Amino acid sequence: MKKYLLLCILWGIFFTAKAQTAIGPIEQRMTDSLCKCLVRLDVSKITTKQQAVSAYTGCVQQNANLLPDLADEKKVDMTDQVAMRAIGIDLGKNLMKQKCDAFMKLSTAMVQKEAEDAGNFSDGTFKRIDSRGFNYIVISDRTGSEKSFLWLRQFPGSEKLQTPAAQLTGKKMKITWQEMEVYLPQAKGYYKVKEITAVEFL
Repeated sequence: MKKYLLLCILWGIFFTAKAQTAIGPIEQRMTDSLCKCLVRLDVSKITTKQQAVSAYTGCVQQNANLLPDLADEKKVDMTDQVAMRAIGIDLGKNLMKQKCDAFMKLSTAMVQKEAEDAGNFSDGTFKRIDSRGFNYIVISDRTGSEKSFLWLRQFPGSEKLQTPAAQLTGKKMKITWQEMEVYLPQAKGYYKVKEITAVEFL
């Protein structure tokens, strides 16, 4: 159950945009406890996905005594995997919303490692942000070619892009992305785009 909850949290962070209800006292306590546990870790020494999962799982296990009360607060059965997945998503969102620095670093490392394994990352120099219904981050690679990436929802590092574009121009950055197919009304068809899942300024 603890491992399943961890996977739910990670899924919720990167791929879910579901609205979140008001946070309860037990949920807040669990969120704070997880963040405090992560802060005590030396995230700089965590270099693999396995290490990151192990580190986070350890923090969840240290606070496993709160899970039954949290399930009660949410009015769900701990054996209900769908309901526990929703709790996991909310905890992940809480940690991001509260800007738990250690969690942000850990989750960014995990996403980037997965993307590197799949080859889904690009680096280059920040050029601009294009607004075409949604925001697109445009970078220039080593050959001078421009590449565009869809900024669809919140992701690790997205707060850095809220800085005025003029202050970011020319800075080197690494973009982690996932490919998705979307319908573009102006083109009257479906096209593949690269959705940003994390960014890091180098």
